[in-house]
Amino acid sequence: MAEKPGKASKIRLGKLDQKKVRIDTAEEYDRRLGKLQKELLHIQQTYWHEKRRAIVVFEGWDAAGKGGAIRRMTEPLDPRGFHVWPISAPTAEEQGKHYLYRFWTKLPAAGTFAIFDRSWYGRVMVERVEKFASKEQWKRAYDEINEFERLLTDDGVRIVKLFLHITPEEQLERFRERMKNPYKRWKLTEEDLRNRARWDDYVKAAEAMFDRTSTPQAPWHAVEANSKWFARLKVLEIVTAALKDGVNIAPPPINGNVARIAAEVLGIDSDLSDSGVSDEERSGNG
Repeated sequence: MAEKPGKASKIRLGKLDQKKVRIDTAEEYDRRLGKLQKELLHIQQTYWHEKRRAIVVFEGWDAAGKGGAIRRMTEPLDPRGFHVWPISAPTAEEQGKHYLYRFWTKLPAAGTFAIFDRSWYGRVMVERVEKFASKEQWKRAYDEINEFERLLTDDGVRIVKLFLHITPEEQLERFRERMKNPYKRWKLTEEDLRNRARWDDYVKAAEAMFDRTSTPQAPWHAVEANSKWFARLKVLEIVTAALKDGVNIAPPPINGNVARIAAEVLGIDSDLSDSGVSDEERSGNG
């Protein structure tokens, strides 16, 4: 049986307060960003050493800043330890298989993160609204997705799900900016423009998605994204908190053989410790 969502899963996009979520200065933004990025690097190193796995799912409106948030999240990371999967329409071959098939093939290897820029939730969002899936298919998908994620979390995978929300007015301004900038114009598609006419339908689909697929093991997190700085910081705060929960991210002890050889080759004391690590870093808050 799929996990039933709890009462705390109720997310209503219209109730998110976009006005109070502002970062006052570039200095504050840079300071907080750097601290969170460093912490995420420590988390990644722990996941690598302990062969843990994580999935981070990004959903949200067109031009909501998913790409920018992903870039800030991955900037400090070792590229060997993560993979970003940009998800578009399924290929003709994929259309002949179950819709979850192409996501099974992209699950993270031991010690790594898989980051999805859009995901299997397209089944209950765009495929529902644009009628690419029948009502029977997208209604059945809620339980299928919950079961899919339960199988992963039962196997030890951490799943973090984020929905970046902007207002229709903010989206319009960002679309206009893209049209004026020749280096961003490629991001704007005919589909993006057409989807604005279905805004209310997408809100209805998104909120049903939150209600039906936010579970204790894999809850949804809505991010107020009218302010790009705020959204990037909140994304990192959510991801770091979820991935380090119950995980000791202090550096592992040095390998005894490495220490012995280092003493011979590098002239470094073989009795190495973490004395050079601050208390803040040792606790995982540095």
